[in-house]
Amino acid sequence: MGGSTELKGPDLTQGIAASDLSDGAMLVGHANGEAVLLTSHGDQIYAVGASCTHYGGPLAEGIIVGDTVRCPWHHACFSLKTGEALAAPALNPIACWETAVRGDRLFVIGKKETHATEARTTDSPAAILIIGGGAAGQAAAEMLRREGFAGKLTMISADVSPPVDRPNLSKDYLAGTAPEEWIPLRPPEFFKENEIDLVLGAKVTAIDVTKRRVSIEGGASHGYDSLLIATGADPIRITIPGIDLPHVFTLRTLADSRAIIAKAKSAKRAVVLGASFIGLEAAAALRARGVEVHVVAPEARPLERVMGPEIGDFIRALHEEHGVVFHLGQSATSIDANAVKTSTGETIAADLVVAGVGVRPAIALAEAAGLTMDRGVVVDEYLQTSAPGVYAAGDIARWPDPHTQSKIRVEHWVVAERHGQIAARNMLGQKVKCRLVPFFWSQHYDVGISYVGHAEKWDRIDVDGSVAKKDCKLTFRSGDTALAVVTIGRDLESLKAEAAIEAGRAP
Repeated sequence: MGGSTELKGPDLTQGIAASDLSDGAMLVGHANGEAVLLTSHGDQIYAVGASCTHYGGPLAEGIIVGDTVRCPWHHACFSLKTGEALAAPALNPIACWETAVRGDRLFVIGKKETHATEARTTDSPAAILIIGGGAAGQAAAEMLRREGFAGKLTMISADVSPPVDRPNLSKDYLAGTAPEEWIPLRPPEFFKENEIDLVLGAKVTAIDVTKRRVSIEGGASHGYDSLLIATGADPIRITIPGIDLPHVFTLRTLADSRAIIAKAKSAKRAVVLGASFIGLEAAAALRARGVEVHVVAPEARPLERVMGPEIGDFIRALHEEHGVVFHLGQSATSIDANAVKTSTGETIAADLVVAGVGVRPAIALAEAAGLTMDRGVVVDEYLQTSAPGVYAAGDIARWPDPHTQSKIRVEHWVVAERHGQIAARNMLGQKVKCRLVPFFWSQHYDVGISYVGHAEKWDRIDVDGSVAKKDCKLTFRSGDTALAVVTIGRDLESLKAEAAIEAGRAP
C-alpha cells in the first residue's frame, strides 16, 4: 500500500567504496531495478528492501535498533538478517540481498532465497480457534502459520467482510484517496492457501472453557485446544430520538464506511457527534469530499483527555482552517430528517450524521464464560486469561505493562496486531512476554500525529518545538517519569522515544 520508493543512489551491483558505509549508517541505492537499503552493524553488512511493506514508508528515514530496522511512518519493525516483519503493522517481509566485499569495494550480488518456516515447537495444539476478524485475529492467524503451526486453524468473525485495514476506513478510504484494493488485509486466496478456515457473518453466543467449545448462533459449534478471544470493540450507540434514521451512521466496519461514502455523494451538510479520533478523522474525510461539517461534542477541547490542551487547541484550529464548525460543551438531544438539535437549544441542519462518540470493549462473551475481568479481560504477561488455553488480545485485553508497572488496556490498531502476534507464539508454547510499547497515529488532512507510550494521567506536558508550526515533541510526565511522547513532524524522534521506552530508558 502507499507509495513506492523511487530508484536513487548508486547501482549497488556495480559496487561502492566500502568506506562509504560507516557502522550504523544507512545508504539507499538499487539493485536489478529495486530500491535497496544498505547498512552495517558491527562486522555484519545487511542489504534489504528500502520500503516498508505496510504503506511504503522510507526505511532509510527510520532507525536501526540492534539487527532490526524500523519504519518512521507507523513503526513497523523488520529483521535485517531475514527481512521478516517482526512487529506490526507490516505483515509482509522485506527482501534481502547477499553482499560481498572485494578489495576495498562493497557489492550487492543477488537476492537471498526465502524458505518456509519450519515448526518451532513440538507441543503445538491440534486445533486453534480465533474469535474475531479484526487486527488481533488476523495477525494471530498469520503468525501461527508463519511459526509453522500445521494444525486446524479457524477464525470466526461476526463481520461479513474479510479482515480489512480498519484505520483507513476513517482516513484515506473515507476521504476518497485510497483505492478499494488497499482495504482488504489479504486477498481471498490467502486464507485458502494458508488453510485458514475463515467463517464470516457468524456470531459466537457462548464459550465453554471446560469443554473447550464455542457455540455459534444458529446451532453450530466448534471445538478447540487453544482459543484466542479478539472480539475488539463496539461503537457506543447513543439513545436519542432519531438515532435510527437512515441518514445516521456509526463508523466501525467496511460496510459502515461504504454507506457513509454513498451518502456523502449527495449530502451537503453533515453533523459529526463526538470529537473522538474517529469522529474528527471522519470530519476531515468528509471535508475532503466537499461536505460542510459541524462537530457537536460535550468537551471544551477536542482530544484533550488523551492529547492534552496544546494538541486539543491545535486540532480544533486545524479543523476550523479547513471549514469545520465546532459546537463544543453540548450534546445532541434529537435528530430528525433535516437537522440535529443540541442540549443548548441549537438546531443544526444536517442530511448526514456520523456518531463517533467512542467505543466499548466487546467483553460480554468473555465475562459470560467466567473469565477474570477488570474493565476488560485480565491476562498475564503472556496474554493468557484465567482459563487454561484461552488467550485474549486487542481492545479487550488488560495486561501487565512493564513500562508503567500497571495493568493497562489500549484500543489501538498496532497494539491489537502485536497482541495477536504475541498470543499466537504463546499458544505454540514459546513463552514470549508482552513488552510492547503502545503506539498509534492519527491523520487530520495533511497532518499526522504519532503517540508512543501510555499516559492515563500526567502532572505536566513538556513541549519542545512549536505545535502551531507542526514541528513539535510533547512529553507527558508523572513526576520525573516520561510516560508518553506525542510528535508532529518528527517521525524520527517518535521512533527513538519508542525504542527508549522499550529498553527501559527515558525517552
